[in-house]
Order: sequence, then structure tokens, then C-alpha cells
Amino acid sequence: MTDVGLEGEETVPTKYWHTLDDGRVQCDLCPRFCKLHEGQRGLCFVRANQGGEVVLTTYGRSSGFCIDPIEKKPLNHFLPGTSVLSFGTAGCNLACKYCQNWDISKSREIDTLADRADPETVARTAEAYGCRSIAYTYNDPIIFHEYAIDIAAACAERGIKSVAVTSGYVSPEPRAEFYRYMDAANVDLKSFSEDFYRKLTGGHLEPVLDTLRYLYHETDVWLELTTLVIPGHNDSDEEIVAMSNWIRDELGPEVPLHLTAFHPDWKMSDVPPTPPETLRHARQLARDAGLQYVYIGNVIDDEGGTTWCPGCGAALIGRHGYTITAWNLDEHGHCAQCGTSIPGVFEAEPGHWGSRRQPVRLQRMAV
Repeated sequence: MTDVGLEGEETVPTKYWHTLDDGRVQCDLCPRFCKLHEGQRGLCFVRANQGGEVVLTTYGRSSGFCIDPIEKKPLNHFLPGTSVLSFGTAGCNLACKYCQNWDISKSREIDTLADRADPETVARTAEAYGCRSIAYTYNDPIIFHEYAIDIAAACAERGIKSVAVTSGYVSPEPRAEFYRYMDAANVDLKSFSEDFYRKLTGGHLEPVLDTLRYLYHETDVWLELTTLVIPGHNDSDEEIVAMSNWIRDELGPEVPLHLTAFHPDWKMSDVPPTPPETLRHARQLARDAGLQYVYIGNVIDDEGGTTWCPGCGAALIGRHGYTITAWNLDEHGHCAQCGTSIPGVFEAEPGHWGSRRQPVRLQRMAV
């Protein structure tokens, strides 16, 4: 917890908290359960005790907006080839020592929040640019729960889908409310080791596994998983196999898994980048364990980026990086060769956004 003044900040009330016997308030949004004195912020830095209640200090402000390919989230079975309006805020409820977006998620500078936008403006912007979806990303959307939900509701009215890119570190009650508004999620399963979570993220594994079970078994949210493979920390054969077996048995063999390359960053700049051969080996282990859709990310690997039919082995969606190079699904989302039904959210034709990245400044837009 941090003592930082809230003077001059715009705040909105939240509802997932309660008062303790000693006068502090406990934030119940995530399993950290931060206990806060007046004026004190939780570890996420954006939820604070103001006047004896927990408030959100970043509503309506973002660290920036950018139009990306949906495959960058990464989501390979959700509206392939289409564009997604991506944004985040500041702060995070985990403390990953290797964070790849540390300048945003670890920010303690309110100036990081460069763009101001109410939910309706965000939804109009996504529509004006032809984005099929909006992604709450860069930092975990759980910590800006209220803002994300209001944007998702505004987007739904315009037929725009909502995508959560998240660590899955959230308590059951706010989780249920949040995912009523989401259409897809990529959950970062950082490791299959409690020791890894405790030492390198400051969190715990089981709440994440519980979120995965919840999403798969109790919602209609399209789910994909990502594991950043870090040399010497979560890349052993034993861990990859154990994780793959758990995904197969507890979720299902059809849930896509993205194995992505680590690059030195934040407090782990002494760890080397993930060798491509490590990713290919991990992918083969996961496929041997029975997972049907295993992808390689953060490096160019055409085989590891392609969606293959588990029925006949045909290349269904060819990819070079984030660009779609082949499309062999019929209008019903079945393999055009053998008719195997492919899980996901597909349309008759893919989008054509390609690998472009287009920054957007909302306050300069006329809509």
C-alpha cells in the first residue's frame, strides 16, 4: 500500500469493498484484499481509500489508444484479420518482475494517462475507425473495472465486441459482473508453479486457475491462453507438460494456447531472450499432450502461427506474423477440406487489417 494524496484527482466510487473493525477499508476486487487507511492506495495504485470508501482514480483516462490486429492480443480464433482498438490505463494488481509493459503497468505518474475519454467517446471512436472490437489491455482491465464495463456497454450498443487481456487475478463476485460484458478474453497463465507466482509476480496461481475454470465452464466468453516462456524460470519440460495436461483435462483440448517469447525487461534484464527453438519444443510438448491449437508468438514462425485442422491436418488460417496469408474455412467455420468444426468466433471471410499499428488520439478526433 502507498500513501499518496488524492487532491485534484477525479474519482468515482466503487462497490467491491467493506469496512473493517479498525476503521480501515478492504478492497475486495482482487485476491490481494488490500486494507487501506484514509488516503492510502492499494498495490494497483489506482484504487484508494477516500472518505472511508474505495474509489477509482483513473476513470475516463487512458495511457493511450492504438488500433492493432486482433492477432496481437493474441487472439487467433476471434474475428481473424480484423482491427481492434486497444487501450489501457495505469497501474496493475500484480508485481511481475519481468513486465513487458512496465512503463504503463508500474506507472506511479498520473501524467502517464494522456488521453481523456468518456465511454461513449471511446465507442464512437472504435466505430468511426471500423474496429470490430475494443481491447482492454497494456495493464490489467480488472483494476479499472468500472470504466471498462461502462465502455463495453457503450460498445455493445454499436455492435462492437469487447476483449479482455488479463492475468485473471480477480475475486469471484466482481469477476462475474465484469465478464457479463466481455465477448472474448486472453488470460495470461504466467506459469504452472505457485513458487513462480509468489516470487516473480507477487500473486498466487490458484485464483488464476479458478478464473480459467469459471470462464470456460460458466460463461460464453471466447477464451484463449498465453504463457510467456522465460528461460530458466517456466520453460522446463515438466512444467510445460503439467500445464498442458491441466488445460486439456480442466478446460478442453480445443482451448488455444499461445507460447510467446520473453525479452529482457524491467527487473529481469539479466535473463536472455527466449530462443525460438525453446518455443518450438514447448509447442510440440503441448501438442503431444493433446492440445489442438498451440501457437508461437513474439517471433515470426509461420508454422507456429498457423491454425491447423485437428481432423485432417490442413492449414486453415495461414499467418506470417499478424498477417493472414491463407483462409480455408467455410462460411460455417468448418475445415473446407474435411468439414471438422473449428472452435472460435469466425465470419465467412477474414478481415484485412494486416499487421498495421495505428495510434489514435481521441481528443483530436471529430466524430
